[in-house]
Amino acid sequence: MTIQFFAFDTPNGRKISVALEEMGLAYEIKTVNITKDEQFSPEFLAISPNNKIPAIIDLQGPGGQPISVFESGAILIYLAEKTGRFLPADGAARIAVFEWLMFQMAGFGPVPGQVHHFIGLENEEDKRYGLKRFMNETRRLYGVMDKRLANNVFFAGDISIADFAILGWVWRHPRHQIDLNDFPSVKRWYELMMARPGVQRGFAVPLK
Repeated sequence: MTIQFFAFDTPNGRKISVALEEMGLAYEIKTVNITKDEQFSPEFLAISPNNKIPAIIDLQGPGGQPISVFESGAILIYLAEKTGRFLPADGAARIAVFEWLMFQMAGFGPVPGQVHHFIGLENEEDKRYGLKRFMNETRRLYGVMDKRLANNVFFAGDISIADFAILGWVWRHPRHQIDLNDFPSVKRWYELMMARPGVQRGFAVPLK
């Protein structure tokens, strides 16, 4: 049965559209226009109590029963376990996927998200300190990724949900004011990922 996919055109939304396409799952888009505060509707809050996109409803969840899942990292893990794809079943390889998925969730998402916020401020005095702080940390995180990818094709061995999670944010590198030429291993990985047909379909999906 079709998965209901609640999203908007953001890095976190794109993580899931890419994963759904790469996993070959049938889904139906339910656009939640966050510019119009639709994320605060009672209907959406019933499945995403933190009023954030994305969220999904799988009508054929565990035991054949419907289940809703919110938080993009949780959704990626759920979909990977549902399909048996892009997440090793056990061992060190599985731990590596979780490490890099949590790296994205805890750092490479919240930090560049703050860059987005401060870039948008009109008052230069308000902008200056925050932008400097979060731009520096964003560049540090790109450096961490570049070192990892210098000796690894993907972040955790084979391609995984960690790559989908991180890709959603590297996709916004122009908005982070990051030149990928400064991080050649990230650039190599990004171009490799964006060349995948499933990834291209995931980014082509209209989410607004």
